[in-house]
Amino acid sequence: MQHISKKKAFFPLNPAFRGYLKLYEREVRLPVSYEELRYFDNSIPVYDKAGKDTLWESVFYPQSMYHQLQAGLKRIYSILKAGGDQTAEEHLEVERIDYCTFGNSHPFRIRIRNTYNDVYDYFYIKIADASRIYGLELEHILSPYWISYMIDGNTLVEEHIAGVPGDQFILHYLDRPEFNPKRIAKEFVKFNERCFVRLLGDMRSYNFVFDITQDFDDVQFRIRAIDFDQQFYEGKRTLYMPQFFKENRVFVELAMKHLNAEVVKQYQQEERSVIARRIKTQRHRIKDLRDVIMTDQVSFPEKVAQLGHELAEYYDDPVFSRCKTMGEIIERSLKRLLVRSLK
Repeated sequence: MQHISKKKAFFPLNPAFRGYLKLYEREVRLPVSYEELRYFDNSIPVYDKAGKDTLWESVFYPQSMYHQLQAGLKRIYSILKAGGDQTAEEHLEVERIDYCTFGNSHPFRIRIRNTYNDVYDYFYIKIADASRIYGLELEHILSPYWISYMIDGNTLVEEHIAGVPGDQFILHYLDRPEFNPKRIAKEFVKFNERCFVRLLGDMRSYNFVFDITQDFDDVQFRIRAIDFDQQFYEGKRTLYMPQFFKENRVFVELAMKHLNAEVVKQYQQEERSVIARRIKTQRHRIKDLRDVIMTDQVSFPEKVAQLGHELAEYYDDPVFSRCKTMGEIIERSLKRLLVRSLK
């Protein structure tokens, strides 16, 4: 069974990283901070439709804070979704603010409702941890999906990533007769490879979602990570490979049943080729991020040494064992992929 550090350390953003985020317009002046949201004075548990505790709590604020919070949170939503255009704010309403005590980040989840048509959306406010923000940035650059997020001081705002959580997919969707299990297995293999190449850890089933799309002749699946807390933090290689978590065992069994070794290798190579093309397309941004991350300390020396040695053995590449920071390790991982694609 995999072992994740029970309490991940938070790492502050250094000046160089803040400069990078400002250059790429991720740093924005926000009207509400994470610290302000902590001044709630009451809460009640949030239950799902089956009556099960979700580990979220709806929080309530003193009347003196209510109107200021409403206006500020609607403005944040406008910045996140509409580039700051305020015209829609008059028919938006902050319907609920939830707080999660589970996990490391203790996020606030904001539910915004459009009063014209009753359609709602979410976004999250969290503590600005450097590991998580590196994860968001690498997801934006290297994955098929763009990520909308912004920071201000110690506050991080993230968009909601829609989809069916992996653990719920296993319970309620996996065995549907209209779903092709080979397509599910294929997507899990690609997702596994994507996480390993960019060293995104702790992808247990409840930390990713399935995006399900009806195509003209079949149903397509895409897996998206939703938790970036464990971006190149842990020292054990297999923690960056979703296939080794017991929560994902059903997807591994699906791949073993429906895909042979050659097909798995084909899908892995396809994913690596796509990532290599993204690196080439975003080479200037990747270089700027590399310059920041190479000297940043977002893990501990013993974890860096362990991961470097394990990757050196796995790839038969001694360069990994000489890496002194997680930045050097991720650079080597991406450089190997790029060199192979050029060959």
